[in-house]
Amino acid sequence: MAKNSYNDLLAFIAVAREQSFTRAAAQLGVSQSALSHLIRALEAKMGVRLLTRTTRSVSPTEAGERLMQNIAPRFQEIEAELLAVGELRDKPAGTIRITASENAADTVLWPRLAKVLPEYPQIKVEINAESRFVDLVAERYDMGVRLGGDLARDMTTVRISPDLRFVIVGSPAYFAKRPIPFRPQDLADHDCINLRLMSRGELYAWEFKKGKQQISVRVDGLLVFNRTKPILHAALAGFGLGYLPEDMAAPDIAKGRLRTVLADWCPTFPGYHLYYPSRRHLSRAMTVLIDALRHPEKEV
Repeated sequence: MAKNSYNDLLAFIAVAREQSFTRAAAQLGVSQSALSHLIRALEAKMGVRLLTRTTRSVSPTEAGERLMQNIAPRFQEIEAELLAVGELRDKPAGTIRITASENAADTVLWPRLAKVLPEYPQIKVEINAESRFVDLVAERYDMGVRLGGDLARDMTTVRISPDLRFVIVGSPAYFAKRPIPFRPQDLADHDCINLRLMSRGELYAWEFKKGKQQISVRVDGLLVFNRTKPILHAALAGFGLGYLPEDMAAPDIAKGRLRTVLADWCPTFPGYHLYYPSRRHLSRAMTVLIDALRHPEKEV
């Protein structure tokens, strides 16, 4: 295949990964029609269809999936080597893409990065706040942030926060109409605001721990969100009980806008951890961010 086909392959990788011509075109900085033309030209050169197109979705064919699995890692290796050579410059530079939960992005990532980034004007940071777990390599993230107990063993992890407690909260207006729950089982008689886990598509089962007892409870209610901040807003508005990180709810608890219940059942989880593939080359820019985010008291 001619050398000028490398751009065609990169275009194919972007479309196959995003499963969307629109998103891939925006990522590559080209028009959707130009991108479609590149893919058709690549398929014509190879003599095989690589993508299945419908009015609603784009997905790799069997041949496309095989090509994706074999060439995407090689392009990533090339990018890593180019990055390593670029690190010979005097100042850390480059774009760092991070996936994190919404609360981690709000309470840990941004406050600390806001302090250090002005010192490194050539470092660019992209933070994608979402509840789902992502494949860092497949989706081209440099690092991720999640609670420590949820991390894969093949990842290098760095603690960036203390342990995190979750609490159940409701507004005074809600409790004016409903009784106080004293056991997790009492939640069956309450409107609970659910969180949908985007990685698995299911509703999160609220976790409880008291002494040696550990239970998970499937709750029900009128509202379901895929992020925690809307759950906080709905709880403040009296629509039901929310299961939230304590640091997120703390200001409203202190001002009396929310009340905690089942406090003796609410668990504490390992704090937020930064993670990245163990074999990943650390650029100087990544090292700067890791040092800025590292929790001073404890690391795993």
